[in-house]
Amino acid sequence: MKFKWDKKYLYWGVTAFSVLVAGLLLYYVLFRMDTIFNGFKKIYGILMPIIFGGIIAYLLVPVIKFIEKTVVQGICERKKWTITEKTAKIVRMVSVIFALVFLIFIVYGLLAMLIPQILTSITTIIENFPRYVDTVQKWVNNFLKNEPEIDAYATTLFTQYSSKAQEWLSNEFLPQINNIVINFSSGVFDIINVLKNILIGMIISIYILYNKEKFAAIGKRVLFSLIRPALANNILNNLRFVNQVFGGFISGKILDSCIIGILCYIGTSMMGTPYALLVSVIVGVTNVIPFFGPYIGAVPSAFLILLVNPMQCLYFIIFILVLQQLDGNVIGPKILGNSTGLSSFMVIVAILVGGGLFGIIGMFIGVPVCAVICALANQSMNHRLENKNLPVDLEVYKNMDYLDTDTNQPVAFGKEQKKVKLQKMEKKEKS
Repeated sequence: MKFKWDKKYLYWGVTAFSVLVAGLLLYYVLFRMDTIFNGFKKIYGILMPIIFGGIIAYLLVPVIKFIEKTVVQGICERKKWTITEKTAKIVRMVSVIFALVFLIFIVYGLLAMLIPQILTSITTIIENFPRYVDTVQKWVNNFLKNEPEIDAYATTLFTQYSSKAQEWLSNEFLPQINNIVINFSSGVFDIINVLKNILIGMIISIYILYNKEKFAAIGKRVLFSLIRPALANNILNNLRFVNQVFGGFISGKILDSCIIGILCYIGTSMMGTPYALLVSVIVGVTNVIPFFGPYIGAVPSAFLILLVNPMQCLYFIIFILVLQQLDGNVIGPKILGNSTGLSSFMVIVAILVGGGLFGIIGMFIGVPVCAVICALANQSMNHRLENKNLPVDLEVYKNMDYLDTDTNQPVAFGKEQKKVKLQKMEKKEKS
C-alpha cells in the first residue's frame, strides 16, 4: 500500500513548528537578552579582523581606481601600450601596496602631529594657568570699566573659581593623567589585541582589493542562485545606489575635511593664533561630521585660545564662521555635490538619531544611511503609485484638495467651489 502525504497535516506541522520556534525566540529576547548580547559580542569579536579588512578595503577602493584608471591607463594610452592580463595583475598588486602605505602614512602623520601637540598644550595650560586667568580677568575688567558693580562681582568670581580650578588641575587632573598612563599600561593586552585585529584586517584587505572583481562575481552568482532574476536585479541596483551614496559621501567628506584643516592652519598661522596646528587638526577632523561638526570642533578650540588671548579667540571665531560659510556654500557643494539628496531637516534628524544610537560614528554615517533609507522608501512609494495609476510627481500633491476617483487626478483647492458657482450662474442665465 502506497503512503500518501496529506498537505494539510504537513502545513499544520510546519505552522506548529514555526510558532514553537517564534515562542522560544521571544522568550530568549525577553528573559535571556544578556545571553543573546554575549553571543553577538563573541561573534563580533571573532569577525573583527574581517570587519576591519572590509572597512579598509572599502576606503581604499577610490585610491586604487585612481591609480589604475587615471594614472596607469592614462600613461598606457599616451604611450600606446597594451595592458595584458599579467601586467594588470602586477599593476593591481602595486596599487594595493601603494594604497596601504598611503593610508599608514596618513594615520601616522595625524598621530605624530596630534599627540605631541595635545601633551604640549596640556602642560602649557597647567603651567601658565594663573597667567591665563590674569589675562582674561584684565580683559573683562577693561570691558566692564564703566560698570563698577558688575566688574567687582566678576573679579570676585574670578578670584574664587580660579583658585579652585588651579587646585583641581594640580591635585586631581595631574594624578588622573598618571592613572590614565597606569591604566594604559595595564590594558596593553587589549591594545595589542586591537593592533592585531588591525594588522590582520590589513592583510585581509589586500586579498579583498586584489580580488575584488572575483568577490563581486561570487556575490552575484550566489544572489541569482537564491532568488528570481527580477528581484536579484532590483537588489543589485539598490546595492549600486548604496555604494554610490556611501562612497561619494565618505570620500568627498574626507577630502573636504582635509581641505578645511589645511585652510584653517594657513589662516590661524597668518593670524598668529595659539595652538594653530592643534586647532586646525581638531577643526579638520570634526568637520567630517555634517552640520554640527564645525561647531563641535570650534568650541574647545576657541576655549583653548581664550585662555591665552581673548582677542585672538574673537578673531578665531570670526575666521571659523567665514571658513564654514566658504565650506558650506563653495567647497562642500563642489566636492560632494548633491550626493545624499537629503533636505537640511532630514540631515539634522539623521545626525541626531545616528549620534544618539551610535555616538560620533553614528553622527558621521547617519546621513548616508538616512539617504539610502529615504531613497529606497521613495522608490517603493513610486512603484506603488504607478501600480495604482496615480501621479508620482511630488509637485502635483502640493496644492491638492482631494483625488478624483474617476480620473485618478488631484483636484486643487478652490477648483470645485468655482465649478459649483459657474454651474449656478449657468442655471440662472438659462432661467
